[in-house]
Amino acid sequence: MLSILSYLFAGTLFGLGLILSGMVNPNKVIGFLDITGDWDPSLALVMVGAIAVFGLGRFVTRAQSKPLAAPSFSAPTEESIDRRLLIGSALFGVGWGIAGFCPGPALVSLVTLDGKVLAFVMAMIVTIAITRVLDERRRARAH
Repeated sequence: MLSILSYLFAGTLFGLGLILSGMVNPNKVIGFLDITGDWDPSLALVMVGAIAVFGLGRFVTRAQSKPLAAPSFSAPTEESIDRRLLIGSALFGVGWGIAGFCPGPALVSLVTLDGKVLAFVMAMIVTIAITRVLDERRRARAH
């Protein structure tokens, strides 16, 4: 139960941060990506703030053997930069630039019931599902 409550708290805190910083507004994201026009650096400031808070939290938890609400720390095991990562990153960036939404802010914006947000999130969910199916097939062929 503590685990679920900690996820709920973290998600709520994240969503409130996105709302307060204005990052749920696609125009903010597009303004940040428009480096040749009317550039808006506020997204960079939000990212720097987030990295600083994460860094502080990581420093504080380094000495802990396990998190407060989970049996162990979870860290990525894959460290290589491969073709899948590069292509996926490029597609993520193109989608972000076209829509003006990153997945987190899009999920927070669902409460507006805006058709553009709903379409973006539905497309994101369908794409994640397709990717999982393709990954399972690829793994099955490899064995």
